[in-house]
Parts: sequence; structure tokens; C-alpha cells
Amino acid sequence: TKENKRHMGDTKHFCPVSLKENFVLYPGLYEHAAKYQEKTYYFSTSEYRDKFLKNPEEYVAHNEPIQAPPLRVCLLGTHGAGKTTCARQIADKLGIFHIQFEEYLQELILPKTKVKVGPHFDEDPEDYSKIPILSQELEDFSQTMTKTETEKSRQEVELTDEEEAIKANLIDNKALSPEVLDNIVPDWWRKEPFRSTGFILDGFPRTLDEAQYLSERGLCPDIVIYIQVEESDILDRLFPPCLKKWKERQHKKMENKKKLKYLKAKIRV
Repeated sequence: TKENKRHMGDTKHFCPVSLKENFVLYPGLYEHAAKYQEKTYYFSTSEYRDKFLKNPEEYVAHNEPIQAPPLRVCLLGTHGAGKTTCARQIADKLGIFHIQFEEYLQELILPKTKVKVGPHFDEDPEDYSKIPILSQELEDFSQTMTKTETEKSRQEVELTDEEEAIKANLIDNKALSPEVLDNIVPDWWRKEPFRSTGFILDGFPRTLDEAQYLSERGLCPDIVIYIQVEESDILDRLFPPCLKKWKERQHKKMENKKKLKYLKAKIRV
């Protein structure tokens, strides 16, 4: 084994072309190996091997060792396992970026939706028109918004196809297509400031298809951490704040009903 290591290329068992062009440590395969100056290099694909052989000097070390990319970590676990808390601590300790995937998706559509969407962000309406139970009744009494204003409001919240896909993912957990992911995920590996600093990606990949997507795009994390927590611990952690929020919504709904009753009486007068 030691003898074999002496004869391995500068990037050891990682693909030198992936490292040079994508700044990613992608494990090479034995079936895609090639020799150059008595050293063996391993490549992620046969295309990268052929590319190396056409101009090997572009991918080997010269006066100084080849620079390795920064740390890229994927942190996985069920909702309520404590991923975000752990990710923040790790990011602070290692001096890398913390990317909370669902929060990042929320930020992409927040300029249009104005509020966060999804089962964990039930909207607490501030005006009567947003209360489903009372909306029909208010329609009979409220004349504050003209037809023109309504159409303008709808135009302001019109989402693109990509934004609609992101919203559906956050609300109904519908899978994001590779085309949508292409506009989000690769930048963390290939563009600054993430490219040279590194990151911990909290909550992605979430499905087998998303993991397959990373593999197909050559976006390899250096470490994948899965946090496993007992269901009872998660329930103890999440239930109290959820119950508190539900009680606050019920209280607010009752207050809005009282205000509506007062409004009806006032209009009759």
C-alpha cells in the first residue's frame, strides 16, 4: 500500500481535473486511471481522463503543492433534531458559512410573498381580509379596495415558474427539478465567497433524488453528518411552542371576531 501511495499523483485518489476546474475533491475511479511521469492519476470520468492526457501540465503541481478546497459539510436530520443550532456552532468554530437550505429558499421568494410560507409559518393575519372564516362577511361591508387596486396587488405577487416551484416545495414538499436546483446549489461550490471559504449546508440533500443530483453535478461534500434523535425528544422540544402559537392564533381570531361584530354594528348605524 505504501509503495502504491508513492506512485500516486499529486491529488492522490481524487480527480485532478475536477479539482482544477470545479475546486471539488471528487474521488477518482480505478477504471478511469492514467499514468503520467511514472505516477498514476485517477479520474471521475473517462472524459476528464482524456482531457488530462491532452494537456497534463495544466493539472499537475509545479513549484508548490496543489491547493485543496475548503471544508464543505452537509448536515442532515429530521425537523426538530437541532440541525440549525449545531450548524451555527460548527460554522462559528470553523469560520465557514452556515447555509440553512429552507431559509435560503424563503429568502428567494420573500420579496414577492412578503411573508414566509409553509406549514411552520402559518400566517397570523393582521387585517380582516386575510381571515378565511370572515372574508366573505367582510366582502359585504368593506369597500376600501377598488378593482384597479386589486389587479395591481395581484400583479405585485405574480411569481415566476421557478418561484412557484420553490413555493410549492416549501408548502407541499414538492420536489425541486434539477433545472431549479441548478440556479441555487452549484454557486455554493463554485462562486465566491463560498468557494474559497467553505460552508456547512443545513438540511440538504433531503431526498434520494437530491443526493443523486449532487453526485451527477460533481458537487461532493467532504463530510455528511446525520443527527439522529429520539421521536419523544423531538416531540418534547417542538410541541410546547407549537401549542403556544396555536393558542395565540385562537385568541387573535376571537379578538378579530369581536372587531368584526363591532364593525357590522357601526355600519348599520
